[in-house]
Amino acid sequence: MPDQSPPAPELFTWEFAADPYPAYAWLREHAPVHRTKLPSGVDAWLVTRYADARQTLADTRLSKNPAHHDEPAHAKGRTGIPGERQADLMTHLLNIDPPDHTRLRRLVSKAFTPRRVAEFAPRVQELTDDLIDRFTTSGSGTADLIHDFAFPLPIHAICDLLGVPREDQDDFRDWAGMMIRHGGGPRGGVARSVKKMRGYLAELIHRKRMELPAEPVPGEDLISGLIRASDHGAHLTENEAAAMAFILLFAGFETTVNLIGNGTYALLTHPEQRMRLQRALAEGDRALLETGVEELLRYDGPVELATWRFATEPVVIGGQRIEAGDPVLVVLAAADRDPERFADPDTLDLGRRDNQHLGYGHGIHYCLGAPLARLEGQTALASLLTRLPDLRLAVDPAELRWRGGLIMRGLRTLPVEFSPPRSGQT
Repeated sequence: MPDQSPPAPELFTWEFAADPYPAYAWLREHAPVHRTKLPSGVDAWLVTRYADARQTLADTRLSKNPAHHDEPAHAKGRTGIPGERQADLMTHLLNIDPPDHTRLRRLVSKAFTPRRVAEFAPRVQELTDDLIDRFTTSGSGTADLIHDFAFPLPIHAICDLLGVPREDQDDFRDWAGMMIRHGGGPRGGVARSVKKMRGYLAELIHRKRMELPAEPVPGEDLISGLIRASDHGAHLTENEAAAMAFILLFAGFETTVNLIGNGTYALLTHPEQRMRLQRALAEGDRALLETGVEELLRYDGPVELATWRFATEPVVIGGQRIEAGDPVLVVLAAADRDPERFADPDTLDLGRRDNQHLGYGHGIHYCLGAPLARLEGQTALASLLTRLPDLRLAVDPAELRWRGGLIMRGLRTLPVEFSPPRSGQT
C-alpha cells in the first residue's frame, strides 16, 4: 500500500512563522524526532512530542556547551547568540554543564531570589502604569502595544533590577532593540550591540565592585548581589558576572516582550476568554489571572524552541538514534500542544489546571527568571484589561507579522484601538 500520509510541511517560511502549529502537529504524528536543515545552514534534530521533550531537556548526555557540536566549517559559530563568542560572553548558564553550571547557578540564585522579585513588584506596577499613561494620553486612541508597551516594560524592569542607572537605560533599549530584530537590522548589527553591551557591563560591574558597601543595603541591585554572592568562599569573576548579567538581560527581556505581546493577541482573538478574565479581575479574583498566564505560555508561548543542546554520545530519543556531536532542539511550542499530554491542546482555556507546560523549560536549566516573567506578565495583562476594557485589534489578524528567528516567537507589531480615558481618569 502506498503511503497515504500528507506530505511533510515546509518549515521556517514566513507562512510557517505566522502559524507553525499545523506543521508541528504533522511532525508529532509522522516524524516526532526529525532531522532538518535550519535557515542558518546547521543540520539539527527537532523533538516535538511532550514526553520526548521532557526527557530530552533533563538528559545529561545532551550538553549545553557548543564545544560538543561536531560542526562543519560552514556552520561554525551559528548555534548561539550572535556575537557572544567574539564578546567573550560564553560563560553563562545557557552554555555550560555541571559542575560549572551547578556552581554558577547556585551563586546567581543567591542574588536572584523570589523574595527579591516579590519586593520588585511595586516598581513593575509603576513602570506598567507609566507606559499605559504615555500612550493613552496622546488622545489618538491607538497604540502599537509592542513598541509602546511590551518592549519598554521588561527592558526598563530588568535594567532597574540589575542596577543599570536610569540615564544609561536608553542605550540598553537601543542595543536590545537591535538584538531582537533577528536579521531585520543592518548586517552585523546584533554582534555590534552585544559587544557594546559587554563593554558597558564590564565597566559597570568593575565600578560597582569598587564601590560595594561592606554589608548589603535594603533594595540592593542584582549586579551588586552577583558580586557579593559566594559559594564556599568562591566569587564570580568579573567576566562571569558580565556574562551572567548579559544572559539575564538577554533572556529576561525578549521572552517577556513576547509573553505580553502573544498573550494580549491571544486574548484579543478569544473574546470569551478575555471577558472571563476581565470579570474575574473586576471581582478582585486573581486566581484566573495566575492560571491564565500559565495557559498563555502553553498556548502560544514566547519561546518556540529551547536553546541548543549537543549529544556527547550516541543517544536514542523517541526511537531515533542521534549521534555524538549532533545538535538537538526541543520544540516547546509543539510539545505544549501535544494531545497525548493536554486535553484539547489547541483550545485556549485560561482556567486550565493540569498545565505542566514546558514554557520555562525543565530540569537543571529551568528558567531562573520565571518568577520575574510571571510577575511582569500578570501585571501587564491585568493593567491593560482593567484600564482599557474595550481594547481591540486595529488590523485584521492576517496583516500581523511575526519576527523571524529560531528560538523566540513574537509579533513585530500589535496595533490596537481603545477609548481614550476621560480627563482625570486613570
